[in-house]
Amino acid sequence: MKLHLLGPSSNLLNSHIKVTGSKSESNRLLLLNALYPGITIKNLSNSDDAAVMQKGIQVKEGKVDIHHAGTAMRFLTAFFASQEGANVTLTGSQRMQERPIKILVDALKNLGADIDYLKNKDYPPLRIKGKSLNASKVSLPADISSQYISALLLIAPSLEHGLELQLVGTITSVPYIKMTLGLLDQIGIASSFEGNTVSVLPRKQIGEITITVESDWSSASYFYSITALCAGGTKIGLASYRKDSLQGDSILKEIYKDFGVKTEFKKDSVILSKTKIHQKSEVYYNLANAPDLAQTVAVTCFGLGIGCHLTGLHTLKIKETDRLVALKNELTKLGAKVSVSNNSLTLESSNKINSGVAIDTYNDHRMAMAFAPLALKTAIVINDAEVVSKSYPDFWKDLEQLGFNIKDL
Repeated sequence: MKLHLLGPSSNLLNSHIKVTGSKSESNRLLLLNALYPGITIKNLSNSDDAAVMQKGIQVKEGKVDIHHAGTAMRFLTAFFASQEGANVTLTGSQRMQERPIKILVDALKNLGADIDYLKNKDYPPLRIKGKSLNASKVSLPADISSQYISALLLIAPSLEHGLELQLVGTITSVPYIKMTLGLLDQIGIASSFEGNTVSVLPRKQIGEITITVESDWSSASYFYSITALCAGGTKIGLASYRKDSLQGDSILKEIYKDFGVKTEFKKDSVILSKTKIHQKSEVYYNLANAPDLAQTVAVTCFGLGIGCHLTGLHTLKIKETDRLVALKNELTKLGAKVSVSNNSLTLESSNKINSGVAIDTYNDHRMAMAFAPLALKTAIVINDAEVVSKSYPDFWKDLEQLGFNIKDL
């Protein structure tokens, strides 16, 4: 599906949008719910990833295909390995079979797991025979993907002796680890995170409890970008969000101050308003704790004619696509001057934006959504636009609510 996008006739917007629940929180809670059926989940994400997780976690024997869902691959690997009697083949898309999983598999094997590679060593698909994992201590490199760490922490309370996890090296995406521990705390499971050691105590069962998933801050980022690119006086309300968010991407509210966007919390919503014209000609951010914001921030800067240098992006090489290369390719089409390394992106300031460019999305939902706000500056085409369903199926409908003119090609 190709979509042709034009911005609203007026760059002064005023609307209120209900954003789907956080994919990250939803997938964690779905796994915990499988371990502790007393949990009731409200405002569950309607994303493809959450649907795949919800379906996959119910399988005891046979094939589980998680398609492009990286979080589900990591979480289900740990879950099935710890479920005595499970016998599954866990696979995914061609891209998923190119994304390494060795670090997590090695850690699980050190705990006693029975996992084999079915094609290429260190990559999915996996054959997993679930068993009781009796070891209670393990270490793993901490500088790759926090999802490996969270996968282990989520199954930890169901293990007989709990888990002591030693993280080796610089820890990546600390907020995602704290999100996992925060959700464990909400259901009454004790844990600690001191230095490079994370410990989770065992718990056989919990009572009835209802958890409401906060809406997704990564999804909110696209509306921050729209607000930044709009005229002063624009106001966009987003529900449902909390000041005390567990999500690392809530750092948005600080980053986008540099682009003239003010954030106010009212009841369960945030109100975004364009209060002033941005003052900076260049910005610098280390996004090691919020790498999913890189695409949105880079495109916002390009749309505003601001240069940027973004670091801490080493995990983007193993996402749905190599996001740094994808960003460079598509921004260059639009007239930008961009350079990337293994963990950084540098964009030169420029007011040049090529019109009518077709943005390739690389099977990556964030590529489609991050570039969409540029329709406020010029007509663009989004190729394979349906990819947004991975995390935010209602995205194009919500843009139409804001007044964007969207047509199928």
